[in-house]
Amino acid sequence: MATHVHDHQHAHDQHAHDQHAHGSELSETQLRVRALETVLTEKGYIDPAALDLIIEAYETKVGPHNGARVIARAWSDPTFKRALLEDASKAVRTMGHESRVGDHLVAVENTPQLHNIVVCTLCSCYPWEVLGLPPVWYKSAPYRSRAVKDPRGVLSDFGVKLPNETQIRVWESTAETRFLVLPMRPGGTEGWSEERLAQLVTRDCMIGTGLPKSAQEIA
Repeated sequence: MATHVHDHQHAHDQHAHDQHAHGSELSETQLRVRALETVLTEKGYIDPAALDLIIEAYETKVGPHNGARVIARAWSDPTFKRALLEDASKAVRTMGHESRVGDHLVAVENTPQLHNIVVCTLCSCYPWEVLGLPPVWYKSAPYRSRAVKDPRGVLSDFGVKLPNETQIRVWESTAETRFLVLPMRPGGTEGWSEERLAQLVTRDCMIGTGLPKSAQEIA
């Protein structure tokens, strides 16, 4: 049985390699995923329709683009900003984003005096509905340990240089409570639409390991 499965997988791997060699636009990893999906579908382990729905959800319904729209709304609408800081779960729900049952989203605001950074020291708890899949570094042991012990050093590694007088606060994300950093609005963006403001927001600045893009970067 093991030999049969190995041979079957080898054939798919060879097919993936042949496609890659003949100019396929898919990467080697994407081809291997496609081959594995074919094997699992043939064996009845997965339902292609259900898998398509999951993929569609992560491409269109969840991800950092959702968080960017939330931040842009908070930057441009003081009433929404107050609601976000009071109860982020409720506020993002008004924009059509649903968190998993039991999850509670908390928004923390950056100011000139305070910079927030989020970490999960136990695993990789993360607000998927507004940020999508967590980056590899967020799940790594070095980040999870150093973010607590040396947050300023971690920020420096990410290229974020803060004034010495700026306090850094580390928030521990858990299975029940997730955090979203509300970064400071870049200067020179007065009168911008929410859509344009959202282009300034990066995934990392919503975790606290980065800053928004400047107005000049998307001008």
